[in-house]
Amino acid sequence: MTTGDTQDRLSSIAHGEAPVLEQVAAMHLDTLENSGLDGRTYHMVRLAALVAMDAAPVSYLVNLGAAADAGVTLEDAQGALVAIAPVVGGARIASAAGKLLRAYGLASAAEQNLDTD
Repeated sequence: MTTGDTQDRLSSIAHGEAPVLEQVAAMHLDTLENSGLDGRTYHMVRLAALVAMDAAPVSYLVNLGAAADAGVTLEDAQGALVAIAPVVGGARIASAAGKLLRAYGLASAAEQNLDTD
């Protein structure tokens, strides 16, 4: 697989062109409204859950896209990691921080690919 192929696949996943991810997204419909939380709090709680379960980078990518739309910044996400570190432990936070940064990098790369198309 070439670098171009990998970038094309990542871009299509980032833009919802993957049936598995679309099904996962469908599972989450109405959970924000049903939670009773404001959008920002809802996404911060979800971030904490991703860290607690040692989620894959693509999970961060999907969730942080929606979180960004709700006003959650990279600094907010980093603050959440600091807040939960004593509960989940240093190893889990180090893992999450790397995945979080990879997710932001993937999102940025996908956005740049759209800008050049």
